[in-house]
Amino acid sequence: MTKTTVQVDGMSCNMCESHVNEAVRKAFAVKKVTSSRKKRVTEILSETPLDPDALRAVIAGTGYTVGDISSEPYVKKGFSLFG
Repeated sequence: MTKTTVQVDGMSCNMCESHVNEAVRKAFAVKKVTSSRKKRVTEILSETPLDPDALRAVIAGTGYTVGDISSEPYVKKGFSLFG
């Protein structure tokens, strides 16, 4: 799994967050996508890394300003008896 974090400026309400989330879901095979207007960020979980240029184009196409995009391996945090 890969976690991709995108800086997104211009979101001002819940509908803005939904608009970005829906655009990402339609363009890519993702497991989860969440946006926060307060943090100015969209976080995406996917099985494989996403193309940063394509991701930038999709989000910019919704009318918002895209900043830095970073990706990292995602490891689900969970309960473990062995610490």
